Amino acid sequence: MLFLASLLFSCDNDDSLNPEVETSAVAHLFATSKDGSVKKFDINNGDKTSFKIASSSTEGIHFSPGEDAFVIVSRSSLHLQAYSGISNYRPEQTHNLSVDFASTSDLFSPRDLAVSGEFYVVSDNSDVDYDESTADGRFFVYEKTAEGFRLRNILTTDFNVWGVEFEGEDLYAAVDKTNQVAIFNDFINSNKSDKAVSPTKKIGIEGLVQIHGLDYEDGTLVVSDIGDPASNTDGAIHVITDFNSKLLETANGGNIGLTVQTVISGAKTLLGNPVNLVYDAAYNVVFVAEQANGGGRILAFTKARSANSNIAPNLNYKFSGVNSLEFYTE
Repeated sequence: MLFLASLLFSCDNDDSLNPEVETSAVAHLFATSKDGSVKKFDINNGDKTSFKIASSSTEGIHFSPGEDAFVIVSRSSLHLQAYSGISNYRPEQTHNLSVDFASTSDLFSPRDLAVSGEFYVVSDNSDVDYDESTADGRFFVYEKTAEGFRLRNILTTDFNVWGVEFEGEDLYAAVDKTNQVAIFNDFINSNKSDKAVSPTKKIGIEGLVQIHGLDYEDGTLVVSDIGDPASNTDGAIHVITDFNSKLLETANGGNIGLTVQTVISGAKTLLGNPVNLVYDAAYNVVFVAEQANGGGRILAFTKARSANSNIAPNLNYKFSGVNSLEFYTE
């Protein structure tokens, strides 16, 4: 384990990625933006690698170390794209990548990507019935095969969707425009055909206004609150430890109380519209894709399980339009 006492990233506009993050020997943060660019940051030594890909707008990314590849969700082409050989590209350069393979263009307004084994689930917040007065959303379930991605089925919800995350066989989904998380038990095996689906349980998070990003690891659920989308200063991060116990104690439709949460919010945090995040339990850090404040920033907060206050981020790197993150360590 390394403590980053002197790590500093610099950009043309003299932005910086600050030092106070503990990580393992290999620690790579992948970030996408709404202009289609992808960046890989080596958190340990400060190296940054930039990629130009075949997508002019990207949201959602997953890195597979065994294949040395990442898969992104293209909002411009409305499909999944896979790129391999990522570790072969030299840092501090921009590389033009060619798509290895892609899915069919089935999507409408993709927002996040969750992966369980060979199954890739894309949340899509397009208006299913073309009636803005009714809430709905979709999950597109793809299976990765030797030939590429195959659309297995499409599932329709009666709520707006945004962030998605697998915890074992269960899928957690952010219910957009609310403070709620929907949990679907045994998601892949229980939903093999096109149909409307209802969550096994839905719970609210007290104090949260509008949920977007979520991540779960080692018993801790971390979610982001964009507040008023028009504001670039009212965002928050809610951290709930021992989440499984709290979930069992909360009735379907009930709320997890504010007193059992850790909340990071306030002017010092630079949180406005935190649209996505990743949480690493081993080092107790949450990385945040902040889209509004300063035009876009990657932020990180160490001591995430106890940082219950208006605190400055330990990491702050300006990245215009950043909208999704993936953190890989070994």
